Order: sequence, then C-alpha cells, then structure tokens
Amino acid sequence: MTLELTAGVPDRGVDVTIEVAAGETVALLGPNGAGKSTVLAVAAGTLRPERGRVVLDGRELTGERGFVPPHARRVALLAQDPLLFPHLSVLDNVAFGPRSLGHGRRTSRESALRWLGEVDAADLADRRPGGISGGQAQRVAVARALAAEPSLLLLDEPMAALDVAVAPALRQTLRRVLADRTVVLVTHDVLDALLLADRVVVLDDGRVVEDGPSAEVLSRPRSPFAARIAGLNMVAGLWRDGAVLGDDGVAIRGLAAEAGPAPGERVVAVFRPSAVSVFHEAPGGSPRNSLAVTVTDLEPHGDQVRVRAGHLAADLTVQSAAELDLAPGVRVVFAVKATEVYVYRT
Repeated sequence: MTLELTAGVPDRGVDVTIEVAAGETVALLGPNGAGKSTVLAVAAGTLRPERGRVVLDGRELTGERGFVPPHARRVALLAQDPLLFPHLSVLDNVAFGPRSLGHGRRTSRESALRWLGEVDAADLADRRPGGISGGQAQRVAVARALAAEPSLLLLDEPMAALDVAVAPALRQTLRRVLADRTVVLVTHDVLDALLLADRVVVLDDGRVVEDGPSAEVLSRPRSPFAARIAGLNMVAGLWRDGAVLGDDGVAIRGLAAEAGPAPGERVVAVFRPSAVSVFHEAPGGSPRNSLAVTVTDLEPHGDQVRVRAGHLAADLTVQSAAELDLAPGVRVVFAVKATEVYVYRT
C-alpha cells in the first residue's frame, strides 16, 4: 500500500509532504517539536490539517472527497504506551482487531494466536495485561496492531518507554514482522532507523530537511539533527579555497568526498568525535584544524567521556578528561586532522 501525505497545519508550523512506497518503512527523525507527531496524527485521522490530503493506496482519506474517520482508515497506530484493555485477556486484546472488522469469534481468536506466535508471545494468551511486563505488553500491542490487518502501520517511538535490556529483542521482532509492510516509524534511536527503516526523512521546524536511504542519511548527514543522532560533528557553510567557511564562523579544512565543489557552493564537513583531540593551547606539528571552543557539557559515552562544546563534540578517555580538568565553561581547543574531515555538497 502506498501513502501520499501532504499536511499544512499552520498553528503547529507544519508544512510537510511525504510519500511512502508499498512495503517500505520510513523513519521520521527530528528534534522535539519538529512535526513528527503531527504527521502521524494526520495520517491516522486524529488531526484534520487545514490544507493537504492523505491518499492510501489510491483511496483519498481527507480532502475534497470528504474526511474518513480513524476507525475506517485501515491505519493502525502503535505508541509508547501499549494501551491494552485491562479487563481482557491478552488473546482477546489481539482478537479485538479482527472482531472489529466483522470476523467471527473463532476466526478472530485463531488470527490472534497466529500473531501472538509471530511476536513470540503465544504463552501469554490467557494472561491479563496487568500480569505481564512492559516488554511483553509492547509485543502484544504489536500483535494487536497487525491482527487488525492495517494497510498502513504507524509506530510512535514504540521502544522509548522500555528498559534498555528489553528493547533489542523487540527491535528484532519488529524487524521480522514489518518486512514488506508500509510503515511510518517515529524514533530518536539511530539503531531503529538503521535496522528497521529503508528510508529516513528528517523534519525540522515543520519542514522536510533530509530524505534518503537510511545508511546514506546517517553516514552523510546534511542537517544538524541527523548529524547529532548519527554521532557525528557537522559544520555547514561555503566552500572556499579548500576549506568550509562555517555559518557559525568556524573554518575547517577537509577532504572533498565528491569531485570538486565549486567555490561558494553550499557544503557540509563531518567528522567523528573520536577523531578530535583536546588541548588547552593550539598544538603545533602537522597541519590540523584547531577550533577554539568552550566546554558546555560532559557526559559518559561507553567507556569514554564525550566533551560537548555547543554543536561539536570530542570523545576522550576518562584519564585524559581528568588530566585536562575539564568542566563546563572551560576554554579548550578541539584539534582534528584534515584527513579525518569529509566534505560534501548539501
């Protein structure tokens, strides 16, 4: 099933056009307030856009031909909260979708058991939602959504409320059951985008700022948010004399990843925090980029410390961070070799 969505919601500052091919999973990324939930609400029918249209597999759901209510759209929305019916068993929760489509009790229960098996939750069939864990409840919610035979599945950060030990298993379940389905996934997790999505659409300030294959967007980001979620530093600006003259005043040299950007052309420079060295004074020696910055935050990052300076970051060992006596407000120099910086067109 294909999805064509155009949504103009002026009071939320959203003006977005998105297309999803049949059997494709598209991840929506973006900072809080970027418009991701608004897009899902318009697709689900819980929000009427001031202008725009939603077409699902050739069937117009909103626009000139009238507004199709949520229950008649064949669209399923799975949110952070599983929202299972507490008074029903797990089996009857999942059977609710087929029953609402007009299937008989026996057929609906058979379908529910099949979907519970797909998400490795068949052994929970006779239990009530209050007696299962959060991870189990979210598996049941996935089964319930799929049992309703949706033409379009909307996932709104389905693993955000789960324990980190539980999320990987559910992610693998989703990877299996979402294959060949038409899905829009809202997430802040780079692993969700890489493992579950065919394509990534980045929203910022209510607009689409990036759109492309997941691996490409996350390895060669063109927006600050995509760079941050991919764990990369990014400087955007103009290409001048072999360097990027950043919009923020930073100038950085690097290797052009594409054949010669033209002078004055818009480009971005990206480099990994692990490629950045930190000093109190600009180092001598081989040519390198030296950026005078102020530390804004320190945070654990695996067995290292991520040193943030505004939109830039460096990864250091705990010992190095202690020896430099780093703290928010301290002025330091971020140094990175030009060979570690990759430049490409926006």
